[in-house]
Amino acid sequence: MVKTSLKVGQFAPDFCLLDQEGNQTCLENFRGKWVILFFYPRDNTPGCSLEAKNFSCLRKDFEAENAVVIGASRDSVQSHRRFIEKKELKITLLSDDQANVHRMYDVLHPKHFRGKEIISAVRTTFLIDPEGKIARVWDNVRAAGHAEKVLSELKSLKEK
Repeated sequence: MVKTSLKVGQFAPDFCLLDQEGNQTCLENFRGKWVILFFYPRDNTPGCSLEAKNFSCLRKDFEAENAVVIGASRDSVQSHRRFIEKKELKITLLSDDQANVHRMYDVLHPKHFRGKEIISAVRTTFLIDPEGKIARVWDNVRAAGHAEKVLSELKSLKEK
């Protein structure tokens, strides 16, 4: 199983990327809130669509917990805009087309695809606390039911 090298308790690497509207979005802008940062391989693929739709459906529940949901992939701003429109998503998607943030979060790993080894994003989610520290990491995420697990974990961490 492939895992990120980032650990719970360390500060999440700061970054700024463009969202689906072309606006610069920086992690530091969310200090004081919980951040669910999920990395996914590609817009409009079945697993990625399911994951993004599930996070969208629970957006108000996350907001009620003082949390924001942000997805990141190597797709372009335009691709994200089309993905959001087509799937009626209600979350922010960030374009990391140079994969710099993917490398910072150590979510790019080799995998075999159609007989070739390629470097791809491994579906990984980080729960970042209001101070900017990593509170929880999910590696090799399965899309089905994942958003609900993240919401449940967020609620239990807030009760501590």
